[in-house]
Amino acid sequence: MKQKRPFPQVIVSSKGARALKGGHPWVFEGEVRGLAPSPTDGRNLQNGDIVDVFEDNGTWQGAGLYSQESKIRVRIVSRNANDRFDEAFWRRRVEWAWQHRVTAMGARALPGCEPDTNCCRVIFSEADGFPGLTVDRYEDVLVSQVTTFGMDHLRNVIYPLLLQVFAADGQQIRGIYERNDGTSRKLEGLPQYKGWWRGADGTAEVPESARVIARENGIAFDLDLENSQKTGFFLDQKYNRRAVRQLARGRRVLDCFCHVGPFGLNAAAGGADFVRCVDVSQTAIDLAHANAQLNGLELADDGTPRMGFTAANVLEYLPQLRRDRAYLRQEGGPFDLIVLDPPAFTKSRSTVDHALKGYREINQAAMQLLPRGGYLATCSCSQHMTTELLSRAIAEAAHNANVQLKQVEQRQQAPDHPVLWGVPETHYLDFFTFQVV
Repeated sequence: MKQKRPFPQVIVSSKGARALKGGHPWVFEGEVRGLAPSPTDGRNLQNGDIVDVFEDNGTWQGAGLYSQESKIRVRIVSRNANDRFDEAFWRRRVEWAWQHRVTAMGARALPGCEPDTNCCRVIFSEADGFPGLTVDRYEDVLVSQVTTFGMDHLRNVIYPLLLQVFAADGQQIRGIYERNDGTSRKLEGLPQYKGWWRGADGTAEVPESARVIARENGIAFDLDLENSQKTGFFLDQKYNRRAVRQLARGRRVLDCFCHVGPFGLNAAAGGADFVRCVDVSQTAIDLAHANAQLNGLELADDGTPRMGFTAANVLEYLPQLRRDRAYLRQEGGPFDLIVLDPPAFTKSRSTVDHALKGYREINQAAMQLLPRGGYLATCSCSQHMTTELLSRAIAEAAHNANVQLKQVEQRQQAPDHPVLWGVPETHYLDFFTFQVV
């Protein structure tokens, strides 16, 4: 690089440079070979700074945000030497992120329903060029999570730009709720908290309540943005829930790990004869029940139950249904469509073998409950459980259950959670539907 740039410098090993050349945006602690001050004014490197990254042979590899407490020391934000990291730079990034959602999802709404962009992920961290920042939209409220030191310093720059970009597109946003209460912030030396963002000067008006009625696929959900999991809802399954909806008409559906009921409610809205929602959390079951009532899906037109709700450990519940036919009938079975949407069974490579066993067991139990001709929708939401590993667990489950599977569809996360090639961490959700034959 010929021109002098004003940023402090991080020197990385040839191994670290190879990963960057392959498109991955992270520099790990062990790949850092040295630090250098700004060549223009001698300014020393500070936590959260923009830094230039050089291979130890002097080749420039990009510019990124520095995190001195994290094992991931630098997260690349640009590989263009002409970029200047001013407000205009971040505005372009926000505009590109929002336009991607409008392009990929804006014309896909179900007939008579709200636009799919009314509830969607607006910024997906590295995949949108904002490492450590997640922003979800729920109607007229944004919910953000910041997990990196550099992005935390930029939030008072980026949040106003988000509001401006939405306003320019005719979208009214009442406020931004910060869910910065995740434990990952500790790894960056950041405090944990949650609450409304009140502007850089603390004077911005904010909504009185963190509850919002959000609509997805024409179904309303009463969300508590302050106390719910993640940012309020799992938006990444939006189109996978439609896939279940299309299979559900005239079937008896068992929705396992139902959380607040989105798969089950979509099945009921799609014309299922009966839906049983099951989750280990009584709180989740209560919310699923309330959402069914909110949408008028709990009862059929003749007043008979159309949905039922059970608080139970799915790993114990499925074998119990198979052992006890009377209990199966009591729960609304036999079922001919089963949905498995478990939490991530592994969050690290070290526990993948244990997770494989878990995915194999729940899929086998579901297959043993289904009749020939029945349908199974199954997924994994862990980046460490690759497509190949999940496919292996499902295949082994089918072998053990003595059934054959006819694949209907293979899917992944919705396009508002874009997969960035070269960054496998951005592909974390795999979803399959099968017919048991």
